[in-house]
Amino acid sequence: MHIKIKAADSAPLEHAAALRKQEKFVLRLYITGMTPKSARAITNVKNLCTQHLKGRYKLKVIDICQQPVLARGEQIIATPTLIKELPLPLRKLVGDMSDTAQFLIGIDLQTENTCVRSNEDTI
Repeated sequence: MHIKIKAADSAPLEHAAALRKQEKFVLRLYITGMTPKSARAITNVKNLCTQHLKGRYKLKVIDICQQPVLARGEQIIATPTLIKELPLPLRKLVGDMSDTAQFLIGIDLQTENTCVRSNEDTI
């Protein structure tokens, strides 16, 4: 009996990876006034988006002092809070976004395993 094993077609995986690289990210950053922590969060998010999303993102900064209703609607209990609305699933990250690895994991650009591997490569 002869069994032919067909090589796995990588086209669907390559197509999925290409689509992932084209996804548009919709992000909202909730801050409380222009405190040093809020300013750091804005700068960090903009820099990380420019570096890792290269024009594939829309970022809206919302000051909950000026728009408290929006914070209640999103159940914001701490600031700064970044919400990744799209692509799904929705994610919330709290802090000034100074930890690049946590940011990338939080918005689903990397997994913990890929971050560990990339850190091991630099050692």
